[in-house]
Amino acid sequence: MAELTHFSADGASRMVDVGEKPISRRTARAEGSVLMQPETLRLITGRQFSKGDVLEVARLAGIMATKRTSDLIPLCHALPLERVEIEFSFAADNCVRVEAIVSTEGKTGVEMEALTAVSVCCLTIYDMCKSVDRGMEISHIRLLEKTGGRSGHFLRDAES
Repeated sequence: MAELTHFSADGASRMVDVGEKPISRRTARAEGSVLMQPETLRLITGRQFSKGDVLEVARLAGIMATKRTSDLIPLCHALPLERVEIEFSFAADNCVRVEAIVSTEGKTGVEMEALTAVSVCCLTIYDMCKSVDRGMEISHIRLLEKTGGRSGHFLRDAES
């Protein structure tokens, strides 16, 4: 198992020093889901919420959150993001799947930015729809893939 890099030898919290790391293309892809009643999903896809287009508001919230990741996650580096894409799909009649892709040229990865985008998208969907469906469930927020850097390529096994 790799060492925990955010702690010094004496256990103090620290931001990882990336000053000597080479710049490389960094990408990360993450996903999450919001489970809901089928009628709630019909309202979302039919754009029938009085608060606005749920998915477009969630997309904007996710993009904005991606740019604020270092403000939300302690010890996370502020990064100049070059790409943030958020897509929605419907795996079933009761599920919105959110996928975020984030990339930059930098000295550290963008996994936290992709995971933050997905998390905030899911939370925004929940917030906008809670008036009609308080039983919604946010689930399966996870990293799917990352590229770049010393640790190389990570791709989640399709069965996990």
